[in-house]
Amino acid sequence: MSKTPKVSILVPIYNVEKYLRQCLESIVNQTLEDIEIICLNDGSTDGSLDIIKEFAANDKRIVAVDKENSGYGDSMNQGLKLATGKYIGIVESDDFVDVDAFERLYNYARVYDAEVVRANYYFNKASKDKKNYYLDPNETGRVIDPVRHTSIFYQAPAIWSAIYKREFLRDNKIEFLPTPGASYQDTGFNFKVWAMAHRVYFTSEAFLHYRIDNEASSINSPGKVLNVCYEYAEIERYLKERNVLEELQPILQAAKFGAYYWNIYRLKAKFLPEFLQKIKTEYQEAQSNGWLMREFFEGKPQWELLDYLLKHSVGRTAWHVRLSRIGLKLRESTKRLWIGTHPTYQKQKLISELITELGAENDLLKTRLKFLEETRHDKAKS
Repeated sequence: MSKTPKVSILVPIYNVEKYLRQCLESIVNQTLEDIEIICLNDGSTDGSLDIIKEFAANDKRIVAVDKENSGYGDSMNQGLKLATGKYIGIVESDDFVDVDAFERLYNYARVYDAEVVRANYYFNKASKDKKNYYLDPNETGRVIDPVRHTSIFYQAPAIWSAIYKREFLRDNKIEFLPTPGASYQDTGFNFKVWAMAHRVYFTSEAFLHYRIDNEASSINSPGKVLNVCYEYAEIERYLKERNVLEELQPILQAAKFGAYYWNIYRLKAKFLPEFLQKIKTEYQEAQSNGWLMREFFEGKPQWELLDYLLKHSVGRTAWHVRLSRIGLKLRESTKRLWIGTHPTYQKQKLISELITELGAENDLLKTRLKFLEETRHDKAKS
């Protein structure tokens, strides 16, 4: 490993001995060898620390950090401070990556001088993968500016499907909010990145395998649910400090309600009234300040629910949500049944996925060609 490795990979770890070995093996075997691997053990009480020590004894690129439990956000901030690489990647300790993941991502970053390179990813369940095409194909294969492509702000955070220029994160003081537990801390980090970045490269390819077998739930604790509110309060503070809050308010309010909407339909009924009251208070202020604009909201259902909440009591809205949940479940069941009995739809979906894959291959070939041209040019100069 060089003094300034190409990529520093942060691995936050807490009681994941079941999956940690596969995760670390996928990282130490990367085709990009000039990497730094920072393992952040957040006070694990299982055998995770022993696995970290075993790998560290056999690979000098591993930096092992053993600390008292302080939460995901604090662990990640410590990792950011320790990192020395040109770029920073993140791999959650119950996930794993393809062996050429960081070589491919770094090559894109180098060729396009990108502050951020992001890819699609796989859902992994029972050792089976399903590719998640969450990036807009129209925005892949070229450098874009998030402020001019505002749909980027509404993507799932998925901060581990990307690499980030360390200098960019440092200069813009982009860090995590160190709230307790491990819920929603990616939200603030993700929004800060898009608010400050101007050179972002998306690829249709996928490299990371996001495990959903035993997804830790943050919906059964009211304290954890409110963490999403703390994240957006931190985003507002950050944007205000950098004098870009007013410019981004309509996007922020719409993106924030998207996160709230997702939680509203997952939250246990007994926690719903308190959460709705907090949302209503926030959005009454946003409405009075003229920050709510229909065109920035992703879908009609989100806007309609917010409008309903602002016009009705919290109690009535809670009943409205409960009835809507029943309707959503019925529609989902009907949709699954229809898809299962209509092979034509399945074939069309497969064709669409194959077209996207061809686009990803085209992105890769363009990058390799550009890389070879740059290499030939450099040799000619020398």
